[in-house]
Amino acid sequence: MATRQLLAELAGLYRQQCDIEVCFESVGGVDAAKRVRAGEAFDVVALASDAIDALIASGHIVDGRVDFVRSSVAVAVRAGAPHPAIESENALRDAVLAARSIGYSTGPSGTALLQLFARWGIADALAGRIVQAPPGVPVGQLVAEGAAELGFQQLSELMTLPGIDVLGTLPSACEIVTTFSAGLCATAARPEAVRAWLAFLRSPATAGLKRRHGMEPA
Repeated sequence: MATRQLLAELAGLYRQQCDIEVCFESVGGVDAAKRVRAGEAFDVVALASDAIDALIASGHIVDGRVDFVRSSVAVAVRAGAPHPAIESENALRDAVLAARSIGYSTGPSGTALLQLFARWGIADALAGRIVQAPPGVPVGQLVAEGAAELGFQQLSELMTLPGIDVLGTLPSACEIVTTFSAGLCATAARPEAVRAWLAFLRSPATAGLKRRHGMEPA
């Protein structure tokens, strides 16, 4: 879901330049991987790089992976709520400990966040305050509804949601960055057309659009 809007705009740009329609169905990453493994026929799949690697290992993706964007995790609070300091690792840790509830995602960024809490030695202290968003539900929605006081998710997923204030990305000492990749599915009906699309996905012409969506070219 972090790349949903970006891929939609990239597909539109590709249609303008090449007169070829690329249609993406966006679902949570966990569900997307399950559907590919279940044998649904897709031409291309875009997921976090570790999920793509797993699909390569299982034979569902061929020709290897194409990394196309890097996405940083950001922090958000409900619109109008106090803004805790997150400029340093210690400040962020204090903000997390002070929060009554913390929202995180089912994707790789959520796993990395739990690992960060474990590294800080606060996982047990937070056990009753962690709220995981269901697959496909933005963490920012939990924050906007008051179900999570502090929310962590990809900046690209938070920056366009109403009802929240984005505090910024995590400080460099504890940043969480996900590389998103794409791959040619073994079920592809037009593999050469997919390869052309994948080449476009990595092309310099797409860099500005990626940055406008809060991400960096991979």
